[in-house]
Order: sequence, then C-alpha cells, then structure tokens
Amino acid sequence: MYQLLKQIAKTGIVTEPMPNPDEALRATAQRLGEAILGHFGRALAIRHVDAGSCNGCELEIHALNSPYANPERLGIRFVASPRHADLLLVTGPVSRNMETALKRTWEATPDPKLVVAIGDCGCTGGIFGESYASCGRVSNVIPVDVAVPGCPPTPAAILQGILTAISSGKGR
Repeated sequence: MYQLLKQIAKTGIVTEPMPNPDEALRATAQRLGEAILGHFGRALAIRHVDAGSCNGCELEIHALNSPYANPERLGIRFVASPRHADLLLVTGPVSRNMETALKRTWEATPDPKLVVAIGDCGCTGGIFGESYASCGRVSNVIPVDVAVPGCPPTPAAILQGILTAISSGKGR
C-alpha cells in the first residue's frame, strides 16, 4: 500500500488536456438557435426514437446532449412523449418489431411535425438493408424530411440536420 501511495505522490495528477472548442459546432449552434426562435418562437421539443440501431448514433446524440454542446442554451430539449414533440429524431433501420411503434409515434406527434433520420442505417438501411427482420430505412415506414448520413454522424452533423429540417420548414 505504501508503494502505491508513493508512486501516486511521485507521478502527480495525470489528465488529458481539455479539448479545443469545435468551431463548426459553435457556428452551427448559433444558426440553429436563431432558426429555432424564428420558426417556433419557443424551444424545439425533440422525441428520439431508436428503431433498431446498434446504439452508435445514440452515443453521438448523448454527446450532443452533454454540457459541452449544451443544446438547452439553443432552445432544444428532449421530451419523453411524442405528443409534446415538434421533431422526431429516428435512429437505426426500422426493425419489424418497431414498425408499428414508429408509425404510432409519428401519428401521435402533432402537426406540423418534422422527421430527421440519423445515421447510415436510418438513411439507407445500412448493412441490414431490407429483410425478414428489417423494414430498412426510416422513409420506408414514415415520411422523412432530412437524412443525416454517417456511421455514426458527429454531433455537429446531427445539429446541422436539425437546422436543415427547421430551415426547410416543410413539416407534415
């Protein structure tokens, strides 16, 4: 035990340096905050739906929702109910078991609603494609406004996809 404490005292505190600010994320975030206030006049409520992904995209969504990116300052919040949502953020290829749940979530979201498909699986079906267990891409099940490719896409790309959806103002 003494040797371990001696080694700790000798080495000191070892941490990695703080990362530099991501300028792309900052610029996209600023445009997104302005677009949200201009379009909605209030916070953007997002309902995330995992339709059968590997959780790679979810890790990036969690990174986006961290204090580092801080989407709350932009007026973005994640909600638990589709009835409170303005935008659906869908990840993964739609598994047959999630097809009905995704349709019901889309129907429960009030109009006008926006849908953003996240990741290669959500955009194209990815390596899973269409099979007996998978419906493939999200647009095979519900209408999609914006697709954000990447395996997984970065938090900045996800923010850019949300900005594109709001800027297009399509909504269904």
